[in-house]
Amino acid sequence: MIALRYFNLVGAHESGSLGEDPRGVPNNLMPYMMQVAVGRLEKLQVFGGDYPTPDGSGIRDYLHVMDVADAHRVAIEHLDDAPRMRDFNLGTGIGASVLQLVAAFQEASGIAIPYEVAGRQTGDAASLIADPSRIDKEWGWRAARDIQAMCRDAWRFQRLHPNGYS
Repeated sequence: MIALRYFNLVGAHESGSLGEDPRGVPNNLMPYMMQVAVGRLEKLQVFGGDYPTPDGSGIRDYLHVMDVADAHRVAIEHLDDAPRMRDFNLGTGIGASVLQLVAAFQEASGIAIPYEVAGRQTGDAASLIADPSRIDKEWGWRAARDIQAMCRDAWRFQRLHPNGYS
Protein backbone atom coordinates (compact mmCIF):
# COMPACT_ATOMS: atom_id res chain seq x y z
CA MET A 1 0.00 0.00 0.00
CA ILE A 2 1.11 3.52 -0.77
CA ALA A 3 -0.11 6.85 0.57
CA LEU A 4 0.72 10.03 -1.31
CA ARG A 5 0.42 13.20 0.77
CA TYR A 6 -0.04 16.52 -0.95
CA PHE A 7 -1.89 19.78 -0.67
CA ASN A 8 -2.19 23.12 -2.46
CA LEU A 9 -2.83 21.62 -5.87
CA VAL A 10 -3.08 24.18 -8.65
CA GLY A 11 -2.93 24.32 -12.41
CA ALA A 12 -4.84 22.44 -15.08
CA HIS A 13 -4.11 20.19 -18.02
CA GLU A 14 -1.80 22.07 -20.37
CA SER A 15 -4.41 21.87 -23.16
CA GLY A 16 -6.85 23.91 -21.07
CA SER A 17 -9.52 21.25 -21.57
CA LEU A 18 -9.45 19.97 -17.98
CA GLY A 19 -9.32 22.14 -14.90
CA GLU A 20 -10.90 23.08 -11.63
CA ASP A 21 -14.50 24.31 -11.76
CA PRO A 22 -15.79 24.53 -8.19
CA ARG A 23 -19.50 24.98 -7.55
CA GLY A 24 -20.36 28.19 -5.76
CA VAL A 25 -17.69 30.45 -4.30
CA PRO A 26 -14.30 28.69 -4.35
CA ASN A 27 -12.54 28.18 -1.03
CA ASN A 28 -9.08 27.68 -2.59
CA LEU A 29 -6.74 30.42 -3.73
CA MET A 30 -6.20 29.57 -7.40
CA PRO A 31 -9.82 29.01 -8.49
CA TYR A 32 -10.88 32.10 -6.53
CA MET A 33 -8.19 34.18 -8.21
CA MET A 34 -9.19 32.84 -11.65
CA GLN A 35 -12.80 33.83 -11.07
CA VAL A 36 -11.68 37.32 -10.09
CA ALA A 37 -9.68 37.45 -13.34
CA VAL A 38 -12.75 36.68 -15.47
CA GLY A 39 -15.02 39.01 -13.49
CA ARG A 40 -17.11 36.40 -11.69
CA LEU A 41 -15.81 37.64 -8.32
CA GLU A 42 -14.89 41.19 -7.33
CA LYS A 43 -11.59 40.77 -5.49
CA LEU A 44 -9.38 38.25 -3.74
CA GLN A 45 -8.99 38.16 0.02
CA VAL A 46 -5.48 37.37 1.18
CA PHE A 47 -5.76 35.93 4.66
CA GLY A 48 -2.94 37.27 6.80
CA GLY A 49 -0.51 40.00 5.93
CA ASP A 50 1.54 39.90 9.12
CA TYR A 51 3.22 36.49 8.99
CA PRO A 52 6.99 36.39 9.60
CA THR A 53 7.60 35.96 5.85
CA PRO A 54 9.26 38.33 3.37
CA ASP A 55 5.96 39.86 2.19
CA GLY A 56 3.78 39.02 5.21
CA SER A 57 1.58 36.50 3.39
CA GLY A 58 1.59 32.77 4.06
CA ILE A 59 4.03 30.54 2.24
CA ARG A 60 2.88 27.24 0.77
CA ASP A 61 4.26 24.53 -1.45
CA TYR A 62 2.02 24.76 -4.52
CA LEU A 63 2.00 21.66 -6.70
CA HIS A 64 0.82 21.33 -10.30
CA VAL A 65 -2.05 18.88 -10.70
CA MET A 66 -0.25 17.22 -13.63
CA ASP A 67 2.78 16.54 -11.41
CA VAL A 68 0.39 14.78 -9.02
CA ALA A 69 -0.99 12.72 -11.90
CA ASP A 70 2.56 11.74 -12.82
CA ALA A 71 3.35 10.81 -9.20
CA HIS A 72 0.29 8.53 -9.13
CA ARG A 73 1.52 6.84 -12.31
CA VAL A 74 4.92 6.25 -10.71
CA ALA A 75 3.29 4.96 -7.51
CA ILE A 76 1.31 2.37 -9.48
CA GLU A 77 4.58 1.13 -10.95
CA HIS A 78 5.88 0.57 -7.39
CA LEU A 79 2.82 -1.00 -5.74
CA ASP A 80 4.50 -4.38 -5.34
CA ASP A 81 7.89 -3.10 -4.16
CA ALA A 82 7.24 -3.76 -0.46
CA PRO A 83 4.57 -5.58 1.57
CA ARG A 84 4.09 -2.75 4.07
CA MET A 85 2.42 0.65 3.98
CA ARG A 86 4.64 3.40 2.62
CA ASP A 87 3.92 7.10 2.55
CA PHE A 88 5.45 9.84 0.47
CA ASN A 89 5.18 13.62 0.48
CA LEU A 90 4.57 15.23 -2.88
CA GLY A 91 5.64 18.79 -3.44
CA THR A 92 8.22 20.98 -5.06
CA GLY A 93 10.10 21.51 -1.81
CA ILE A 94 9.99 25.23 -2.65
CA GLY A 95 7.60 27.64 -1.01
CA ALA A 96 5.83 30.56 -2.63
CA SER A 97 3.88 33.17 -0.75
CA VAL A 98 0.28 33.96 -1.54
CA LEU A 99 1.36 37.33 -2.93
CA GLN A 100 4.06 35.67 -5.06
CA LEU A 101 1.40 33.37 -6.51
CA VAL A 102 -0.83 36.38 -7.20
CA ALA A 103 2.07 38.11 -8.98
CA ALA A 104 2.84 34.98 -11.03
CA PHE A 105 -0.82 34.68 -12.01
CA GLN A 106 -0.99 38.36 -13.00
CA GLU A 107 2.07 37.83 -15.21
CA ALA A 108 0.60 34.69 -16.81
CA SER A 109 -2.81 36.25 -17.43
CA GLY A 110 -1.90 39.87 -18.07
CA ILE A 111 -4.72 40.81 -15.70
CA ALA A 112 -4.34 42.77 -12.47
CA ILE A 113 -5.97 40.89 -9.60
CA PRO A 114 -7.54 43.25 -7.07
CA TYR A 115 -7.05 41.97 -3.55
CA GLU A 116 -7.31 43.03 0.05
CA VAL A 117 -5.44 41.67 3.01
CA ALA A 118 -7.77 40.24 5.66
CA GLY A 119 -7.09 38.73 9.06
CA ARG A 120 -5.44 35.37 9.42
CA GLN A 121 -7.53 32.22 9.32
CA THR A 122 -7.50 30.29 12.59
CA GLY A 123 -4.87 27.57 12.63
CA ASP A 124 -2.95 28.71 9.55
CA ALA A 125 0.82 28.41 9.75
CA ALA A 126 3.17 31.02 8.35
CA SER A 127 4.89 28.49 6.13
CA LEU A 128 4.15 24.91 5.02
CA ILE A 129 6.58 23.34 2.57
CA ALA A 130 6.65 19.66 1.64
CA ASP A 131 9.79 17.55 1.95
CA PRO A 132 9.65 15.36 -1.17
CA SER A 133 13.18 13.97 -0.70
CA ARG A 134 12.02 10.43 0.10
CA ILE A 135 10.04 9.95 -3.13
CA ASP A 136 12.96 11.41 -5.07
CA LYS A 137 15.46 9.10 -3.34
CA GLU A 138 13.35 5.93 -3.66
CA TRP A 139 11.67 6.44 -7.04
CA GLY A 140 13.42 9.37 -8.67
CA TRP A 141 10.19 11.40 -8.80
CA ARG A 142 10.36 15.18 -8.71
CA ALA A 143 7.81 17.84 -9.50
CA ALA A 144 8.59 19.17 -12.96
CA ARG A 145 6.46 22.33 -13.10
CA ASP A 146 7.02 25.69 -11.40
CA ILE A 147 4.47 28.30 -10.33
CA GLN A 148 4.67 30.04 -13.71
CA ALA A 149 3.52 26.81 -15.42
CA MET A 150 0.84 26.31 -12.76
CA CYS A 151 -0.53 29.79 -13.36
CA ARG A 152 -0.24 29.62 -17.15
CA ASP A 153 -2.12 26.30 -17.32
CA ALA A 154 -4.79 27.36 -14.81
CA TRP A 155 -5.35 30.59 -16.76
CA ARG A 156 -5.59 28.70 -20.07
CA PHE A 157 -8.36 26.56 -18.59
CA GLN A 158 -10.23 29.54 -17.13
CA ARG A 159 -9.86 31.58 -20.30
CA LEU A 160 -11.33 28.70 -22.35
CA HIS A 161 -14.10 28.13 -19.78
CA PRO A 162 -14.87 31.59 -18.29
CA ASN A 163 -18.17 30.37 -16.85
CA GLY A 164 -16.94 26.89 -15.97
CA TYR A 165 -18.09 23.72 -17.67
CA SER A 166 -21.45 23.96 -19.44
